[in-house]
Amino acid sequence: MSATVSLFQTAVGAVGNTSLFPMVRGLVGFSLFAGLVMLFRPLLTGMIHALTLVVKPSLTQEQRAARRHMRDAQMMQRLINSCNAPSHEAELRAIAARE
Repeated sequence: MSATVSLFQTAVGAVGNTSLFPMVRGLVGFSLFAGLVMLFRPLLTGMIHALTLVVKPSLTQEQRAARRHMRDAQMMQRLINSCNAPSHEAELRAIAARE
C-alpha cells in the first residue's frame, strides 16, 4: 500500500509543480479564436478573394479571346513547321485560314 501512496504523491507532486491555469487559458483562447474564424469564414474568404483580384485582376472576354487566338495560331505554326510534306503544309495553312 505504501508503494501506491508514494506513486500517487509523486504524480500529484508532478502536476502540482505546473500550473493548469495557463494551459486552460491557452486552450480557451485558441477555442475562441477558432470559433470566430469559423463564424466569419465567408467574410474572410471574400476579403481574400478581393485582395487576389486587386493583385492579379482577371482578364476581359476580349483579352481571353485574343490569347486563345494567339495560342491557336502558334500551335498551327508549330504543326506547319514540323510537317515535311508540302501537301500537308498546304492543308494546315487552309485550316488556319478558316479560323
